[in-house]
Order: sequence, then C-alpha cells, then structure tokens
Amino acid sequence: MSFSRRNFLTLASTSAASTILALPLKNFYARAAAGKTTSVEGFGALKPDPKGILDLPAGFQYRAFSRTGDIMSDGHPVPKDHDGMAAFPGSEGTTILVRNHEISPNEKPAIIAPDNKKYDRFGSGGTTTLIIGKDRQLIKDYASLAGTVRNCSGGPTPWGSWISCEEDVSTPNGPKKVARKHGYNFEVPATAESLVDPVPLVGMGRFNHEAIAVDPKTGYVYQTEDREDSCIYRFRPRQKGNLKAGGILEALVIKGMSKVNTSKNFPFSETKAVEWVKLEDVNPQRDSLRYEAQSKKAAIFKRGEGMCYSNGAIYWTCTSGGKAGKGQVFRYNLAAETVELFVESPGAKILDNPDNLTVSSFGDLFLSEDGWGEQFIVGVNRDGKCYKFARNALNNSEFAGICFSPDGQTMFVNIQRPGITLAIWGSWT
Repeated sequence: MSFSRRNFLTLASTSAASTILALPLKNFYARAAAGKTTSVEGFGALKPDPKGILDLPAGFQYRAFSRTGDIMSDGHPVPKDHDGMAAFPGSEGTTILVRNHEISPNEKPAIIAPDNKKYDRFGSGGTTTLIIGKDRQLIKDYASLAGTVRNCSGGPTPWGSWISCEEDVSTPNGPKKVARKHGYNFEVPATAESLVDPVPLVGMGRFNHEAIAVDPKTGYVYQTEDREDSCIYRFRPRQKGNLKAGGILEALVIKGMSKVNTSKNFPFSETKAVEWVKLEDVNPQRDSLRYEAQSKKAAIFKRGEGMCYSNGAIYWTCTSGGKAGKGQVFRYNLAAETVELFVESPGAKILDNPDNLTVSSFGDLFLSEDGWGEQFIVGVNRDGKCYKFARNALNNSEFAGICFSPDGQTMFVNIQRPGITLAIWGSWT
C-alpha cells in the first residue's frame, strides 16, 4: 500500500494538524515487484493478548465493555452487531459514544423500544449511546434510535450529532418483513438521553447508505453507497445544520471521464477535476438512485464505505476496489474540487478490504479491515507506509466504528461480532 501524491499532504483531525508523506503509487508497485518490503513496524510488533481479544504493540492496553447481551442502564440487553460509531465531548471530561447496530428486521438481540419510538415496528436496528468516564470505564448506556434496519456506518456532524445510515432499501412488498420504506439517514444528537423521534432525512436520498462526512465550512454532507457500482453523493442543505429542512442532492462526476469505473480505470498519481450533477428522484421506490446519477455521467466506485473529514478534505474507502480487489482510499480536496486515488492495496497481506477509517490527532491514518482472514487495524505513518496496529485475536469478524476521543488519547473501535466495544490507549507518540 502506498499513497498517490509526490509531495506532503496535510492530514488532520478536526482538532489538530499533521502531515503525511505521500509516495506515488507507481513507485510503490515498482518496489513491491522488486520484492522489497511494503510495510514498517509502526508502533512495534504486536504482542499476543493473554485474554485472546486484541493484540497490540508494547506500551498499549485496552478495555473491553458493552458486549452483546450485557444489560444496559435502560434495563435492556446490549443489541448485536456493533458497527459505525463516533465520539463526542461530554460533561466533566466524559466521552459520549453513539454507536450503530447493523441488525436486520426481527433479528435479536435487537434495539428494544415502544412502537411509538420506532421508525418501523419490525425494525431491529438503530443506535445506542454510551457515556465513558475519564478512566475509560463505562458509566451509562442506553438505546437512542430504534426501528431502523441495518444501521451500518454514518458520521458525526460539526453541530454535535450522529447521522446513522441504513444500509438497506427494503419495502413492505419485498422479501423482508417491514412496514415502511427503508434506505434513509437518521439524526441522533449526542446529548440525547433517551430514544429520539426517528425522522427519516428523505432529502438526503434513498439508497444503500454507508457513511457520511460533513464539510464544517459549508455544512454540505458527503455520502457513500455500498454497492458494486455505487456513486458518491453530496447533500446541500437549505439551512446549514438543519438537515430536516431538505436541500439539493447531487452526484460526483469526474470531468473528462464520463461514468468512469474508478476501481480499474482511475489514473495513479493524478488529480482529476470534479463537478456535481443534480438528482431529481431522490426518494425512488426502487433502488435506482445510482442509475439516475450514472445516466448523468456520475463516476462509479466499487463499494464505497467508510468516510471522514480531515483538514479541508474528504476521504473514503472503496472496500473491494482496485486492481487486486482489496481496497482503495480516495481523497476529495474541497477547495480545489479535485479527487485523487490516495491509497490502493496490492493484496490482502498489506491491506485487506478497508472499511471504516479515521485520522488521528498526530496525523496517522487508521483503516479498519473487513476482509476474509485475520483482521487488523492498519495504520499509515508520516512516510506514507503502512503498519499493523492491532489484530482481532478473538475471531475473524470485522473491526468497525473506529474513532478517537475528543482529546485524541483514546481510540475506540468495535469488533462487530459477537459485539464488543474497545477503548485503546498508550504511547501514541
């Protein structure tokens, strides 16, 4: 794995800035073909975990909590299938985690709620909210969104909420037993102390949602779609910070490359100018939004998944994109309105189908794997080289929901199945 730029590119979380050296992809492939190493130690070799949950480098430790089936503060069991997640500042130094649960209709353990607080009485997914103390101990947890389906990822907003995305487009006349149309985003304020009213953000489009990222300057929301032939979407709200008020939905077009398949045909070490086309039928009955986008020359991305904002840029993963089919990361420069292929995996040993991603306060990019064998959290250092930061020692389930605490000192991540949330801390420098 390597980066597609020749010069230093700035990567940063919203709270700090740092730089990462980006090497041209063609140079990386030349090195790999010559049999030269494609990775570095990073924080050092991973040490076997005596508890058999998470292998980490020396100098790091973790705490596991909120396992599926544990009883929450609201008296109900922790639901299954922990997925996307974000961290927000709480009162008195606490951290608030809002966490998705990617649960299909009628699966259990589900989000338990009264019918008047469910979007769909058959929906089992939604979100839970966790309050974490300064000592990284769980203080309180409870359901905060209910009645939705397969809440996969999402993203935080600058105004302090979590956008939870449905990776499902079921309808009442389809194979899944549901009472309402699905395929929407839902907003959950981080400060919500109980179940929110589940209002679908219809204007943001009905499709197989995965993740979002917000440009804090404009309030525009960028969105990924988890399909083999997905598109990248942008939602321009009528009122900044008020997504319920509606807005304009658009799709990304790469100038001069009409309907390009970026998995196979995007040029290495180049940036391409972007334009956006307006979409009309944002709430289709069928799962057809991407077809309207592509009829208007929108670019095709292979399984768009994780997405995040960092220092003037939007990053997103294409989980099975690239010539090896093992993943890509794209970078969109908001000011220049250009897109580039930022990372591409040459094989599973280097990077195995990246999904969720985040940028640390010290500048390293972290990618969570969702592949077929051993699963790692993969870091990318300032020299543009990758390293294994953590290994799932429990099973081959994916990592999900990777994010950092507001002070940058704790990484939070989920092992999706059987459903465990982990706090990781140590010698980040």
